[in-house]
Amino acid sequence: MRLCSIGRLRMARSKSSTRWLKEHFSDPFVKRAQAEGWRSRAVFKLEELIERDRLLKPGMIVVDLGAAPGGWSQMVRERLGDAGRIVALDILSMQGIAGVEFIEGDFREEAVVTRLEALLDGTPVDLVLSDMAPNMSGVDSADQARAMHLAELAKEFAAAHLKPGGAFVVKLFQGRGFDEYLKNLRKAYERVSMRKPKASRARSPEVYAIATGKK
Repeated sequence: MRLCSIGRLRMARSKSSTRWLKEHFSDPFVKRAQAEGWRSRAVFKLEELIERDRLLKPGMIVVDLGAAPGGWSQMVRERLGDAGRIVALDILSMQGIAGVEFIEGDFREEAVVTRLEALLDGTPVDLVLSDMAPNMSGVDSADQARAMHLAELAKEFAAAHLKPGGAFVVKLFQGRGFDEYLKNLRKAYERVSMRKPKASRARSPEVYAIATGKK
C-alpha cells in the first residue's frame, strides 16, 4: 500500500517528534538544568559564553531579546546580583523573575520596540542578548530567511541602543545571508567571534556571534 504525501509527512513528523523527546529527556544538560533549578538547558550556552568572553560586569544594563522561558535572564540576574538592570522581551508569556523587567510582545512590531525603548528611557545599554529564533516549518529556505530577519532586527536594536564599547550576542543559523551578516557586524564592532557552546546540539546549525567593542 502506498502512502499519500501527507501520510508520509505525518509519519516523518511523528518519528522526528519521538526522536526529539527521547533525546531531550536523556540530555545531560536538560537533567542538570532541572536539578539546579534553571528554566532551560539554554542557560548553559550563555554560561559558557559569559565565562569565555567575560561579558558581564557589575552594574550593567542588559537587554534579553527572545527571553522566554527566561533561562538567560535568570542566569544574568544571578551573575549580576543586586547590581545592574535586566530588561527581557518575548512574544511568549514568561513567568516573572525577581529583578527582571519583562515585556510580552512581537519584536517585529514597531509598537513593541517602542515600549522597550520607553522602558529604557534613553539609558544606554551595555549588553544586548538575542536568542531569538522562528518557529521552524521544516522548509529550510523559509526558516533561514525568518531567522536572518530576526537577527537583523536584533542587530538594528543593538546599533541604536548599545553604548560605545558595548557588546552584542546573537544566535545565528548557518545558511543564506550568514556571511553577509557577519561582514556587516565586523564593520560595527571591534571584535566578532563565533562560538558553538557545548550545550548547543551538534546537529543544530546554530552558532553564536559575540560582537564586542561597539564602534
